[in-house]
Amino acid sequence: MAKLKVTLVRSTIGRKKDHIATVKALGLKKIRDTKEHEATPAILGMIKKVDYMVKVEEL
Repeated sequence: MAKLKVTLVRSTIGRKKDHIATVKALGLKKIRDTKEHEATPAILGMIKKVDYMVKVEEL
């Protein structure tokens, strides 16, 4: 599977609780936090849910 680099680029302040939980589940805490994930269907769904808050790069 492909590896993805996910970076939080917008704040979670004032967002819906389930969007905040999704960002935390991706392992992101602060703006500019970056994590690498495998491109599984679960991870892709999480990224799609909060796509307006994260930047995704393929490695």
